[in-house]
Amino acid sequence: MVFNNPYYFILLTVLIPYIIWYVLRSKKSRATLKMPEATKYKALPKSFRQYLIHVPFLLRILLIGLVVCILARPQSKHSWSDTDVEGIDIMMAVDVSTSMLAQDFRPNRVEALREIAQHFIEKRMNDNIGLTFFAGEAYTQCPLTTDHAALMNLYASADTRMAANGTIDDGTAIGDGIMNALLRLRESKAKSKVIILLTDGVNNAGNISPVTAAEIAKKQKVRIYTIGIGTTGMAPYPLPTGGTISLPVEIDEATMTKVSKETGGQYFRAQRNAELDAIYNDIDQMERTKFNVRQYSKRSELFEPFALAAFIVFLLELLMRMVVLRRLP
Repeated sequence: MVFNNPYYFILLTVLIPYIIWYVLRSKKSRATLKMPEATKYKALPKSFRQYLIHVPFLLRILLIGLVVCILARPQSKHSWSDTDVEGIDIMMAVDVSTSMLAQDFRPNRVEALREIAQHFIEKRMNDNIGLTFFAGEAYTQCPLTTDHAALMNLYASADTRMAANGTIDDGTAIGDGIMNALLRLRESKAKSKVIILLTDGVNNAGNISPVTAAEIAKKQKVRIYTIGIGTTGMAPYPLPTGGTISLPVEIDEATMTKVSKETGGQYFRAQRNAELDAIYNDIDQMERTKFNVRQYSKRSELFEPFALAAFIVFLLELLMRMVVLRRLP
């Protein structure tokens, strides 16, 4: 703790003449009564008020000291702190092809993913998390970051109909999505590196196969947890003109399982919102790694404890003078 205005402590010097004045005043104002003989009064016990007679003065001294401390503005120090926290580096590779607009999840697959992913990200406060989107091609929406508010803003600002309106090529380039995420994890020094791959289809686009991408991930010691999203059988899809149409759900579970096992990860199948949330909770239990975080703390005002103490001392002095040591005229 430091004091921003230490020169106020000069005011404490006024206590010296105040103490001298009090001592001299006490001697002059001491009550006297002439008695022919005072021997028989020596054995009488002293009243408790006699022991407390100087307590109000001591409380007044303490009160002045506390007020001076408040005027001097006590503050915490500017400081750097090194702390070890646990976390992993995670890239989320999310399928945003037109099939992800299917409404077998509430309100659709893309929106359900975003909402549940937000809950997952909020629980992983110490993790570096990034975001890759892919359809017929892949791109990085957000690099690895611990600024999870910015990450979710970038997630929310993405247009989920990019493939539908031709902004990016439609299709499902799962291998390219994995490779884009791997490029972001390449420079990571974390002990544990993970890709969470979310898709609802079969690899039918891109320049690299999912199995080849998984082999590269294995060499880089990156584990891939794959989530196949979609109901079994038919799923309702929205039509541009309004209404919906039911289309078959196709997920290459054999390839997705192979991709996960190749890297030491695991394949999951989610057919409704609750299952997807449970899968994220399972992934949340993964191994964490310790890394050092250097934090800077600014000064903050610390006058509150002194002000509270001064208020209590003032009340005690008032109680002593007005009740315990009250003098009658």
